[in-house]
Amino acid sequence: MIKIRAFRAIDDYDACQKFILGHQKVLENIGVKKVTSSKNEWAENPAAFVIIVESLDGSKIYGGSRVHVSGGTQLLPIEEATGFMDKSIYDIVNEYAYNGTGEICGLWNSREVAGMGIGSVFLTRACVAIAEQIKLDSLFALCAPYTVKMAESVGYHLLDKVGNKGTFYYPKLDLVATAMILEDVATIAKAEPEERAHIETMRQNLNGKRIEILRGKELEIDFQLEIPNLDSWFKSGILKKPLYL
Repeated sequence: MIKIRAFRAIDDYDACQKFILGHQKVLENIGVKKVTSSKNEWAENPAAFVIIVESLDGSKIYGGSRVHVSGGTQLLPIEEATGFMDKSIYDIVNEYAYNGTGEICGLWNSREVAGMGIGSVFLTRACVAIAEQIKLDSLFALCAPYTVKMAESVGYHLLDKVGNKGTFYYPKLDLVATAMILEDVATIAKAEPEERAHIETMRQNLNGKRIEILRGKELEIDFQLEIPNLDSWFKSGILKKPLYL
């Protein structure tokens, strides 16, 4: 059994450090020494939310992802990564930010859970699920080729207004990243029906143990997706929605 847990980055320093070390190892394994969106400042960003896959006792971390909200102490990772190549990304993000926007980023899983769908499937679903909890209307993503299909399955589509019809060479010249956007976090109307059902189940049952079946295999997961201390998040004024100003 594993646990998938969500929290605001500034509320759990130790878990953030485990995330950073684990993600760094994965990047190094594919030959990436440093990328702009992997800077560690996010651990102190009051607008960063984290989802980690860990052992039940919290001693091991097997993977993770983050949702960054526009308006924190950093630009969104997609802005940091591509803005110097195409400045139009700043205006596009700002347009969506008024109604609450963010980005799924930093998605990774360790070799120990490779092939189990931890990174590409369960973390993507969980990120979309918690985005509604923190009152976002939209989500950006900068996808590696192997994650584009998963992003599309949960309702993302190509953001072709930037880069070379939505693509950039990132994080290095022989790797291509695709800019994508999910414009209806609450309804995820364009998501595949099966994925929409999984996400809705997560939203309606934020905490609890479930047996998940993926690729013909059963996996018992303890979901802890109810984010602690949300009152302080809404009082922070980071979201640009008038409701929370």
